[in-house]
Amino acid sequence: MSKSILIFFLLLVGLISSCQLDEMMEETRPVSNPTPDNQNNDQMNGNDPETNQPLSDDERLAQYLSLPSSPFNYANPSLTRHFTDNNTEALNNTPASNSITNQGATLGRVLFYDNSLSANNTISCASCHQQSNGFSDPDRLSTGFEGELTGRHSMGLSNARYYENGRFFWDERAATLEDQVLMPIQDHVEMGMELDELVEKLQAQAYYPILFARAFGDTSITSDRISLALSQFVRSMLSYQSKYDVGLGQAGGGAPNQLPNFTALENLGLQIFTDPQRGACAGCHTGPLQIGIGAQNNGLDARTIDEGLAGVTGNRADEGKFKSPSLRNIAVTAPFMHDGRFETLAEVVEHYNSGVQAHRNLDPRLRGGPGNPQARRLNLNQEEKDALVAFLNTLTDERFLTGEQFSDPFIR
Repeated sequence: MSKSILIFFLLLVGLISSCQLDEMMEETRPVSNPTPDNQNNDQMNGNDPETNQPLSDDERLAQYLSLPSSPFNYANPSLTRHFTDNNTEALNNTPASNSITNQGATLGRVLFYDNSLSANNTISCASCHQQSNGFSDPDRLSTGFEGELTGRHSMGLSNARYYENGRFFWDERAATLEDQVLMPIQDHVEMGMELDELVEKLQAQAYYPILFARAFGDTSITSDRISLALSQFVRSMLSYQSKYDVGLGQAGGGAPNQLPNFTALENLGLQIFTDPQRGACAGCHTGPLQIGIGAQNNGLDARTIDEGLAGVTGNRADEGKFKSPSLRNIAVTAPFMHDGRFETLAEVVEHYNSGVQAHRNLDPRLRGGPGNPQARRLNLNQEEKDALVAFLNTLTDERFLTGEQFSDPFIR
């Protein structure tokens, strides 16, 4: 073999080896998730990379989000009569300045599920408020963006718009829902973001200028608009298609203590729940939405462990008082109470049956009677306790827990 042929052969072998090595490296190189920061220039400029023709707004959104061609009906869903009557509507905490719109709630849905709202892009609102758990957290305490735990359990969000005094968090420290939705974003444990930094992050995302323009008329992204959109989405989370709702519709509304679609055990539970001489549960969880009207002390502890509302007001008379959210979907929001101390509904029922503690601020409805400082005991038998649990299970709304309009819109 001549010297020139040998050199050519060695060069050829080297070239083949180099190509094989490049192929191997390409196969093992980690692939980053497609984000606006690493999309190609044609996509960032709104052009189709194959034809170089401008993409429509819907086509640009479809690169990142699975949204319907027409927005979901968040503003005017077909509610049952007990949601639309005057008694229920009087509880509505929606401000006139932030009525729900379909495009506003759509933007809120995207924000709710976007990890970009946390400092290290790991946590979204939905991380601690999971749809299948009634927008609660199955863990006793939620995990923040750096692995720290929150101080209280994440409550469910069903029917938040009908909490009459309009205050939010267990201790009601947020005067409005519009205030509340921005506070976890800025919390040093939960999401760890400064609002001006958040605005800059969202401005860099290809989909947000389109969504903000559709919701508010122009592409300006501000913390106020983030607050308005998130609030619209949370207020749109109406749970009104449970077995209990169906039964009320069949009964023609009102406040019956028997429903035609209930089992005997479920009807017994409904009767105990509403009867002031037996369970008296409806005294605090009022109306067909079973939602409180303000913070109350429900006798979890004889002495103050968590100040609750008093930590906000500074008033000792508010120690141990906590918000009473709607009982809708309560069966899937375990663990229960502000500290997640109860794992099952049976434990919750037993607390009210035999475990209420005579804290000095205990709600009068949980005391033994006028002038009696002792905690009330229901003294229910096992069938009656089982009946209460059976009734609480009728408040589960499967459509709410699985509906696409409340689900993660991102293409992962």
